[in-house]
Amino acid sequence: MTFKEQIALDNKRVFLNLLEFADIHLIGGKKMPCVIDNNELIEREKRYQNGVYGDGVYVKQLLVYVKAEDFGALPAIGRSLTVDKKSYLVTDAIDEDGIYSITLEANRT
Repeated sequence: MTFKEQIALDNKRVFLNLLEFADIHLIGGKKMPCVIDNNELIEREKRYQNGVYGDGVYVKQLLVYVKAEDFGALPAIGRSLTVDKKSYLVTDAIDEDGIYSITLEANRT
């Protein structure tokens, strides 16, 4: 087995395994296993000034990892996407060897 084949296998068996890291979430109206990574977002949020955009308006971000085969086509930046019945805009979407890394953002008060 090649290294790339081993990574692809680990992505399916470990990283997005419901008994290991993943949980079921409702994404775009469809239930699927995914990982919501808040630790990575802490690093990314350091680019913003305290995450505040005006009086009482805050940016809520989510970083979602999901299998490409479960999700479908890679979402376009700027597209609206619901996660657990809350609406977000896609600010970044990358296909990482069959796993989508999707960064979502919404203004909250």
